[in-house]
Amino acid sequence: MKVEVVLEPNRRDVRVVIHAPAMTPDVTELAARLSAEGPGLLPGFRGTEVVPLDPNQILRFYGEEKEICAQTAEGSYTVRQRLYELETRLDRHQFVRISHSEIVNLRQVTGLDLSLTGTIRMTLTGGIVTYVSRRYVKKIKEALGL
Repeated sequence: MKVEVVLEPNRRDVRVVIHAPAMTPDVTELAARLSAEGPGLLPGFRGTEVVPLDPNQILRFYGEEKEICAQTAEGSYTVRQRLYELETRLDRHQFVRISHSEIVNLRQVTGLDLSLTGTIRMTLTGGIVTYVSRRYVKKIKEALGL
């Protein structure tokens, strides 16, 4: 398979065209994957168990001991993607990076404490507390309309 990317600075949308000799199962699968809405389920690993994770149920992604973890109400799972890959794959209006090593689901935020100088204390569903690093405070305030 040959892949070609043509950049057109004046184009406002992304267009993908598949050229194939026939409609094969591989072509059908590729077209379905390209046109799918949303990120779909993410595989989460806990020991030898693999669990499909719904992005809407994930509270946050964070780095811990050179691994990326996805925290849900049921617990934490290891994911195989890097934070920058998750950032591009997930809905940027729902998932926002709050530090070098953490992305949170804005729909799971239950409270914000803005009284701290230079940072924000964020409370997530289930009472999980995390902090927005100074570098990302402006970005979070813009995302939340503060």
